[in-house]
Amino acid sequence: MIPETRPDRHASKRLVLGALGIVFGDIGTSPLYALRECINGEHGVTPTPANVLGVLSLIVWSLTLVVTVKYLMFVMRADNHGEGGILALLALVPEKLRSDRVHMSWVTVLVIVGAALLFGDGMITPAISVLSAAEGLETEAHPLQPYGVPITCAILVGLFALQKRGTEGVGQFFGPVMFVWFATIGGLGLWHLTKNPTVLAAADPRHAVQFFVEHKIHGFKVLGAVVLAVTGAEALYADMGHFGRAPIRIAWLGLVFPSLLLVYFGMGALVLLDPAAGRTPFFSMVPHGAPTYALVGLATVATIIASQALISGSYSITHQAVQLGFFPRVLIKHTSTTTIGQIYVPFINWVVGFVCIVLVLSFRQSSRLAAAYGIAVTGTMAITSTVFFVVTHETWRWPLLKSVPLLFFFLSFDLAFLGANALKFINGGWVPVLVGACFFVTMIVWRRGRRFLADYYTQRSWRIDEFFAAIAGRGTKPVALQARTTGTGVFMTSVPNGIPPILIHHIERVRVLHERVVLLTILTTNAPFVDEHTRTDVKPLEQGFFRVVGRYGFMESPDVPKLLRDAKARGLEVDLEGVTYFLGRETILGLPSGRMHRTEETFFGFLWRNARQSGQYFKLPPQQVVEIGLQLDL
Repeated sequence: MIPETRPDRHASKRLVLGALGIVFGDIGTSPLYALRECINGEHGVTPTPANVLGVLSLIVWSLTLVVTVKYLMFVMRADNHGEGGILALLALVPEKLRSDRVHMSWVTVLVIVGAALLFGDGMITPAISVLSAAEGLETEAHPLQPYGVPITCAILVGLFALQKRGTEGVGQFFGPVMFVWFATIGGLGLWHLTKNPTVLAAADPRHAVQFFVEHKIHGFKVLGAVVLAVTGAEALYADMGHFGRAPIRIAWLGLVFPSLLLVYFGMGALVLLDPAAGRTPFFSMVPHGAPTYALVGLATVATIIASQALISGSYSITHQAVQLGFFPRVLIKHTSTTTIGQIYVPFINWVVGFVCIVLVLSFRQSSRLAAAYGIAVTGTMAITSTVFFVVTHETWRWPLLKSVPLLFFFLSFDLAFLGANALKFINGGWVPVLVGACFFVTMIVWRRGRRFLADYYTQRSWRIDEFFAAIAGRGTKPVALQARTTGTGVFMTSVPNGIPPILIHHIERVRVLHERVVLLTILTTNAPFVDEHTRTDVKPLEQGFFRVVGRYGFMESPDVPKLLRDAKARGLEVDLEGVTYFLGRETILGLPSGRMHRTEETFFGFLWRNARQSGQYFKLPPQQVVEIGLQLDL
């Protein structure tokens, strides 16, 4: 049966707590800088009553519309057997709209762009969050001022080293801290709100409209800072497989959303009474001295935690991309025995960590990094809205009169945020776009290369009838087979029909074949998990041949020895201890005569050589593996 992904009640409480530490770290620490950047940022406005109410109204309604309405009410309904994220959303799109044999549809390309942008944003989030924490320490403890950047780098190294414990272990450690954080900021906000309750007028959206009317294009630029209040919203969807839809909704509606509303209203009330507090509205909520140091200490820990949401989301996206054929094979470790979506990807972990440290050393100030923050995630948010429309109309069969207005509604604020952040491209917004472009090119080239490789094998495969006729000595094609030896040979092939070229190549070079041959194909489905009862198909052929097909979901990792044990229970005649696994070891030549462009094929060859080896990926015992070299020009 499908691995259990729905926890019991006791586990649900732990998942709610874990979600506080993993999913809401980013958006939960936005009060540290969002309102400050709206007032004192590059495009900040004077903290007059009208401006404060206008900015607060934009923040409050952004949280409401983007997070509560768009993601919690609608987008998170588009789960693929519990899994979320933009690649899981693509899996819900009908196959005919995703691609043909070689070319990818506009929907697929758009999703790859969104996934690549999330990688870019995931690398900036830890850098700006932790750097903001270190700057808070500098402000309140002057002796540490020269060491802000080294402290940030040290914290980042520790944070990424902690990831190997898995999201459950990290979440259980971070969750209680974030509970204290949200309770603290909510309490501080309520305290200041009682001193000046007139700030609640910002809940009226007319203040946001009046803000745009008064400031015109400058008001549009301020949206580039307002969006800081909702960065991390996409992580709610991407991390859904780690904790489930219900725990995330409970945590948001029960604690996170009310706390954020209270703290923003509280800061607004403080700035209305004392405009000078607009320089550091968050830390101005407590008196100087011990309370300030206590809040700085808590904020330091909270901002470190803030980076966790995008890190965990990057793991999920990578796993899905590998299984769906969009990204080279990398090592993926499952870190929980009860919740299968909790994983750790060492390669992505240290690549993200390295880039984060480079960003800190290059920008050195969170205010400079703020210019680079937001453009990637707002682009992904707009793409999510577009693909969600395709799912509602094509998969769920919603009428256009229902799905089109919803699309326009989502894009009305998604594109506004994206446009405002695009104005920051020159001042640093190019960073996540450049990182995203690198991932995009990698994913596109890998996808196309795999398609061309599959076509190569399909075109050169023999039909089963002509192969059996040939080895029986009555076929039209010559086969140099001289003897059959004892034992079982398992030939891994991506071709679910016919005889793979690797088997023909083996016979031509060795001229000997095992008395029992298994043609094994691993297929990845569009569902995240596959029921154990339908995972394995065994089909006896003739002359000692068997065809075995194993199906895995895009959130599962293949285990061929385990699959063969299951196949043996279904009639496969095999001695698992005496099996020899035959794998193709392809060398991509990158010659100009192939169908792929020479530069593209050369890059694909580089990716192919450096991807995780097939034997490791399929968990084959290395002492039983034989690799057969093939030189290919695609």
